[in-house]
Amino acid sequence: MAGQIPQRFLDDLLARVDVVEVVGERVKLKKAGRNYSGLCPFHQEKTPSFTVSADKQFYHCFGCGAHGNALRFLMEYDKLRFPEAVEQLAGRLGLEVPREGADDPRAQARERKRKEGVNLLELAASFFRERLKMPEGQGARGYLERRGLSPEVQQTFGIGYAPDDWESLKRHLTERGIGEAVQVEYGLLVHREESGRTYDRFRDRVMFPIRDIKGRTIAFGGRVLGDAKPKYLNSPETPVFHKGRELYGLFEARQADHRLERLVIVEGYMDVVALAQFGIRNAVATLGTSTSEEHLIRLFRLVREVVFCFDGDRAGRQAASRALETVLPLMIDGRQARFLFLPEGEDPDTLVRREGAEAFQDRITCASPLSEFLFDQAAAGRDLARIEDRERYASQVLAALARLPEGVLKSLMLSELSRRTGVEAADFSALLARSAAAEPAPGREVPGAGAPLDEPAGMSEAPPLGESAAPVAPSGGALSLVARALQLLVHEPALVARLPEEDDWCPEEESDGRLCREVIRLLRAGRYRSAQVLLAHFHGSAEGERLAALARRELLIPREARGAELEGLVAHFRRTRQRRSPQEEIDALLARERSGERLSREEKQRLMVLLTELHG
Repeated sequence: MAGQIPQRFLDDLLARVDVVEVVGERVKLKKAGRNYSGLCPFHQEKTPSFTVSADKQFYHCFGCGAHGNALRFLMEYDKLRFPEAVEQLAGRLGLEVPREGADDPRAQARERKRKEGVNLLELAASFFRERLKMPEGQGARGYLERRGLSPEVQQTFGIGYAPDDWESLKRHLTERGIGEAVQVEYGLLVHREESGRTYDRFRDRVMFPIRDIKGRTIAFGGRVLGDAKPKYLNSPETPVFHKGRELYGLFEARQADHRLERLVIVEGYMDVVALAQFGIRNAVATLGTSTSEEHLIRLFRLVREVVFCFDGDRAGRQAASRALETVLPLMIDGRQARFLFLPEGEDPDTLVRREGAEAFQDRITCASPLSEFLFDQAAAGRDLARIEDRERYASQVLAALARLPEGVLKSLMLSELSRRTGVEAADFSALLARSAAAEPAPGREVPGAGAPLDEPAGMSEAPPLGESAAPVAPSGGALSLVARALQLLVHEPALVARLPEEDDWCPEEESDGRLCREVIRLLRAGRYRSAQVLLAHFHGSAEGERLAALARRELLIPREARGAELEGLVAHFRRTRQRRSPQEEIDALLARERSGERLSREEKQRLMVLLTELHG
């Protein structure tokens, strides 16, 4: 029989978990001052009387009297026994539930390990803070001073310094009885299997502790002072740190203002700290990942408005497209999302120092609402006076609106789309309804808001948005034009009959172009007349994964228009090829040859002709 769960573990577990998150996954909650309210799940009611307190970490219903902490809620709502509820809460944090028992060596070992790990990260954070004050931290102090960070802000964020020593933290923790295995497990040491050696992960870096919503240190980010790579280094995934879930600065933002209404998502922890230095205390940063759905679910439980802050360059726009795709399904009525693009070459850190806090706050206030960004993105590169471009524009917006939850926002955006295109809103609603009825099976992807839908027939001379982009994974973003041609052939192999005999139209400088030529060759051999057989030929290869991704991506072009669409793509590629200079064509062929690819006889002849013409 398993031993009892130690009370100190339960106390630690309840201190780490957030009751708002646990309840909010099962009950629709709305922010109400410092608390959250919703309809009580334990009795029938029409007016909300159920309250959840983030500060006190308990729930209470003024109607039926139900109350308790996160553990009690799981037991009552999910009908779990006490040990099962504890296991579920612990599983959220990646913790193993210890059991007491003097005669159980395994339980004793687990408890010893837990004791070693409880204060490990806090000990490390304290060590880094102390080293910043010492002579060895002079360079780090100079760096922080040059960045204009006051001692108060440094203290608020617990900034420290990791000495330029391979084993300084290791010695410090080992002297306090912390074993090396635990230090490795929590990401503080690196273990080299070939030599068996362990050494400090962070060396000669300004250290930023990453805290959970309770203020406990769960990981670190380090900014190098010298020329070492990488410039920024985060802790790896550990039992308590999952970067796809955590946000740097969230604890500090809540400490600064318990009545937060808006949070700004920036790229890095230095941006968060610099904004805080100028009094902008509501910024958070993802930790080396794109903003995930889990990030946004957490933020929308705390605030009604999220502002995405991006650089104004191409990469920033692409990141904004991914963020738009992620946030769309979460936009229930009452929530707001905005998109702020900074001047090219600027980030929040540099811009707030150059123009000041008030001007930066004005930028946040004037950030584009989700609806405006979505419409502007769909219109980019299109002449809306042309019927064809207007159709593509409407199709892209409709694909995005299909991902929005039903509500007032969706209705208003349909009305606005109607106003901008001259099509009745009822017609758009009918199109959305038919699309929902034909929703693909699980595993089939619906193109996101950031990706233009597959181009219809009648492609214009100017390529639409995304032509020059490299092929991307099907999880989001625009396909290149050659990828769209390849996608058409994967979905409908019989379209190969609509292609010209020569495949010189297919861009050979792209990997998708080379794959497209191979697919055409196989289809013309007469052996591959279905997508399944075609995919089976490439099974287990990188090309097979690419083709499978294109097959999963839904093709919304009507079947009767697909042949004309493919012919339009071929015509576009041929026009582009004709406009290409001889030097560009030479460079493309030579690049393929240098990469180890063998040119065909026709391509070699073409290269010789071009070189002769150029140098003759």
